[in-house]
Amino acid sequence: MPTSNDRLIVALDVTSGAQALQLAELLAPITHSFKVGSHLFTLEGPTLIQRLVEKGSRVFLDLKFYDIPEVVAAAVHNAARLRPAMVTLHASGGVEMMRSAVTAIRDFPQADRPLLLGVTVLTSFSTELWRQIFPRDSIEEAVIRLAEAACAAGVDGLVCSPWELKRLAGVKLKKIVPGIRPSASTANDQRRIMTPAEAISAGADYLVVGRPITRALDPSQAARKIREEIEVAMKQF
Repeated sequence: MPTSNDRLIVALDVTSGAQALQLAELLAPITHSFKVGSHLFTLEGPTLIQRLVEKGSRVFLDLKFYDIPEVVAAAVHNAARLRPAMVTLHASGGVEMMRSAVTAIRDFPQADRPLLLGVTVLTSFSTELWRQIFPRDSIEEAVIRLAEAACAAGVDGLVCSPWELKRLAGVKLKKIVPGIRPSASTANDQRRIMTPAEAISAGADYLVVGRPITRALDPSQAARKIREEIEVAMKQF
């Protein structure tokens, strides 16, 4: 079971590696888990991941790999060499693609093997936007099918919105949840959102929070308030 320190993952939604390292150092007393997404990775490359890891951070490398199985296997293997704690791939790539990723890191020592996370449906999708592309299926139905595929492939966890957590209660995978917004913050481009306490109560293992912390006047205070909300929710289990 993750501790309150582990449960909060701060998304480093900043514009440079220097800013990311500075923010990670600032927030280290509150959390040591940080997400690096594709925009920052394509700007700074593997060096940023290496520097964060060297400083003791747990890196959630969120590149959402999606390609033919052989390509994804090679990408995940190379990503694992950077020693992140977590790596994402799209569950919609299918069982064979996800299984290839699992196999690609099987020979890594357990301590150096990242958790592989299957991304279900992005939290930016509203019901209306989803139906424009997939008129026959609801978001919830798609998430359940993708979760079943992830289980069959042997990945370690799911990335899903907090809205699907209760339906996924019986799925024995870790749930990593973006779309977290403290009650006083704005939704921005996220649609299917919850507060930190609501998500923990619904079964989230890890919460990913970006702009409510990174764009706050006092990021440390914002992160600390979220961690306190997580701790209160955990005591109610």
